[in-house]
Amino acid sequence: HGVAKAHVVGMSMGGMIAQLVALKYPSRIVSLTAISTSPVGIDTSHLPGTSEAYMKHSAEGADVDWSDRAQVVDYIVKDAHAIAGTAHPFDEKRTRAFVEQDHDRSGGFLSATNHFMLKTGEDRGSEDRKGRLQDLRIPLLVIHGTVDLIFPLEHGAALAEAVAGARLVRIEGGGHELHPDDWTTIVDAIVAHSQTR
Repeated sequence: HGVAKAHVVGMSMGGMIAQLVALKYPSRIVSLTAISTSPVGIDTSHLPGTSEAYMKHSAEGADVDWSDRAQVVDYIVKDAHAIAGTAHPFDEKRTRAFVEQDHDRSGGFLSATNHFMLKTGEDRGSEDRKGRLQDLRIPLLVIHGTVDLIFPLEHGAALAEAVAGARLVRIEGGGHELHPDDWTTIVDAIVAHSQTR
């Protein structure tokens, strides 16, 4: 599309993809921001995993009739509540309205979960990435909620520690899905980060 260089921002799986893009095309990345994610290409086995409570909730998805709008919406609202942080009250009414609109727009949620099939461990080409995060010379901003149940804060800290000069912004009480009341802090951090280069 004619974009020679870009500021890249990715969240969760998108944060991992953003890291892969930076490793593959470092000369085309002006700055990198990774939100609520885990580092790629380094050993993360010592880091805390996804919480037991979230794993139990996630397993309940197997019982959802994904062709039944009401069941799907209820499950996704519960999921949003499960990964919300503790700093702000969970707005179920607002979330339900958003989920209903998103479901109706997309025709369903199966496409929203297809990335779960991707492996985050050893996969084709992973040998090429091992240890390469330490070689990145791209300005890196890591944003991470302090109560993320999917990738606990230690994942964000490990990513920031792996790249020289990286900055970690902790969102106090922030979950995996960051709250709209934190968006100003997040956007301001990204804008300031993108202007450093």
